[in-house]
Amino acid sequence: MGNQISNPEQQVSYLKDRLQMFLEVLDSIEPESTDLEDIDRLIQMMDDLELKMEQFKNTKFE
Repeated sequence: MGNQISNPEQQVSYLKDRLQMFLEVLDSIEPESTDLEDIDRLIQMMDDLELKMEQFKNTKFE
């Protein structure tokens, strides 16, 4: 993967960026043409964001 995020400010910025990306994807989805794959992708994005939040919550800084 990428470099480890090493301070709280970077973590918050990362989470904001990911949340913004999620909102953009959500906004671009047309309800009339949404299929199960689209919903699964949104759920996966939320799961990934939740996992990253847990990882950041458990990070110890020196």
